[in-house]
Amino acid sequence: MLFLELIFAFSFSAISAARAETVKKNEVEGIWRIVSAELTDTNGQVNQPYGPEPEGRLVFTREMEFVAVLLDPRVPDFASDIRGEGTAAENAAAMAGSIGFFGTYTVDENGVFSGNTVLGSTFPNWEGSVRTTEELELRVEGDRMIESFSRPSGLRIAIEWERVR
Repeated sequence: MLFLELIFAFSFSAISAARAETVKKNEVEGIWRIVSAELTDTNGQVNQPYGPEPEGRLVFTREMEFVAVLLDPRVPDFASDIRGEGTAAENAAAMAGSIGFFGTYTVDENGVFSGNTVLGSTFPNWEGSVRTTEELELRVEGDRMIESFSRPSGLRIAIEWERVR
């Protein structure tokens, strides 16, 4: 019986090692800092939705979950220190100058990003969205990641990220 257990253990170890060699590292896993963001509309007009010096993070966990928060640091503080008491203008500026969302993501057998599903967002219309590489591409080049996102309306967003960890 011990002989069979040793053969099984050896076989399992050999299979696990072979699988580890064929599966590449998850390229996007980690913490990323936004460097720049540009939105191009259907007329070719380019603007910076989070300002010239955007702030934000994009985190991809080992457990295949992600969270993103992007903001324009130029959005002014609210007059009230109570978040629910912002004026219509303050709320509109905060909504227009920021986005936060989270969900799950996938990578292919080479560890390359292959899509995501948005589970929650400060923009409720995104909840439940499934994005494949047809709409959303993440290309990692060393410690930089280039995001290209096309919305159904024809708007295109290009974001550059820098790896923090």
